[in-house]
Amino acid sequence: MALLVPFDGSELATKALERASTFGDLLDEDVVVLTVIPDDAEYARERNWITQGEPFDPEAIAAGLQRRADDVAPEATFRTERVSSDEPTATATTEVVREIRRVAAEIDASVVFIGSENAGSVIAPQSSVGSPVANDSRYDVYVVRRPEEDVDPDEITDVDSMGD
Repeated sequence: MALLVPFDGSELATKALERASTFGDLLDEDVVVLTVIPDDAEYARERNWITQGEPFDPEAIAAGLQRRADDVAPEATFRTERVSSDEPTATATTEVVREIRRVAAEIDASVVFIGSENAGSVIAPQSSVGSPVANDSRYDVYVVRRPEEDVDPDEITDVDSMGD
């Protein structure tokens, strides 16, 4: 079992990685950082992975995100998956969600740590992976909605029941 953190380099994803790292230490579980990169330059621009006019280079994007993740949680395992956004009925976001769920099942994730302002909301933007990933009942979900608050490990009183 492992803790999974979908990571796009955003402020909330970074905070989710910080929290997962803290929990991983407390629970003695591995932390897996997952970056999913669709073959879609516009998706990359929307996430500030590349700037307007910059070439779409998935390997460079992955390397940059890995450096950012390593700065936060050097003990975590970083994993990059590529997905195609060519399927006519699926958006890049849909493909990212499918891949996150697939990897969560593959690694038998006990908890998925999501940085999302709207995971669990009744209405969620089409570009958010938070709500669809949070709806999967095969794992628990820890949602980070605000980047400025820290978790004090001394305030965590019942970490043993997280996997129950």
